[in-house]
Amino acid sequence: MHIDNRYIIGLRQNNTAIIDEIYKKYYQKIVLFITKNNGDENDAADIFQDALLYIYNRAFAQNFSLTCPFDAYLYMVCKNRWLNALEKRKNTRVTLVEDGGFNINIAQQDGIAEMQQKENKLLLIDAAVGNIGESCANLLKLSWQGLGMEEVGIQLNMTYAYVRKKKSECMGKLIALIKKEPNYKLLLQL
Repeated sequence: MHIDNRYIIGLRQNNTAIIDEIYKKYYQKIVLFITKNNGDENDAADIFQDALLYIYNRAFAQNFSLTCPFDAYLYMVCKNRWLNALEKRKNTRVTLVEDGGFNINIAQQDGIAEMQQKENKLLLIDAAVGNIGESCANLLKLSWQGLGMEEVGIQLNMTYAYVRKKKSECMGKLIALIKKEPNYKLLLQL
């Protein structure tokens, strides 16, 4: 876990001091990056806000913690979101001017790559969870929140034995769906 994981904890807790610090330290860098890459300040504001919302949501994912500096992770998320926005516009030629004031060294780039790999795996899992059915999705999400099977059973109005059996079946469905995804083999190689 990186020392900057305090930002993830701060976002998770809606800590206004941490959120203000993120804006003060990183917002202008994202503005600089976006404006150097075919965007304007409004685009930068949208991308920054979208990236923070994404990171906020990831902060609640089980076992999510930073393995690289927060600014490197934020930059990666903003860069990916901006490239996606440019791709959607299609009439804007993408000529990316790097880093926008973020000083990212080789070790940090390795950490970013590791975080990106984890993100891609989580996105694959999230997509599969969305396709296994509502009852399976609810059961798995509750169990991934660290609740015991008895508590999951209480919340879903099921017996302990049925919850255990159903979780096993749902995990089987989830694994089968994930293995069918085109990106599955690619992610295994990373």
